[in-house]
Amino acid sequence: MFRQQSQDRQRVQVRAPAPGDDQRPYVLFVCVEGAGRSRMAEAFFNKMSHSHRALAAGTKPAAHPLPTVVSAMREIGLAIVDRPALTLSEELSNEAELVIGMGCDVAAACPALSTPLEDWELEDPKGKSADDVAMIRDLIELRVRNLIGKLGRDA
Repeated sequence: MFRQQSQDRQRVQVRAPAPGDDQRPYVLFVCVEGAGRSRMAEAFFNKMSHSHRALAAGTKPAAHPLPTVVSAMREIGLAIVDRPALTLSEELSNEAELVIGMGCDVAAACPALSTPLEDWELEDPKGKSADDVAMIRDLIELRVRNLIGKLGRDA
């Protein structure tokens, strides 16, 4: 499917922003634990976008990314830092230019959301085989590429 390795993929470290960090507008990727889908989307987006940045958050944040996700991303040369997930908050979501739900009910978790919301309805990689996680990863990469193209056209 989309498992071909591209020449332009390079190693990137993903971390939570510190106060005073990058002031570009951001896209917020949200899943339940912030340990799988949103972390992959964040890594891809931050690697590919120059005009925006991405943050990943969870509605019930995990202390660590899923090992299968870390491994799947390492396979293609992207690193995900072992850090706790950001917690989805009204402030975090309302400051985003766009919120992408990765298959969880973000609107129910954050009913006061005033930012445009798009749900990608992706399968949760938790408990999946390495091959299944790789397929989810590749689908996320494709959707992130499309999103960046759309953001470029809307700018």
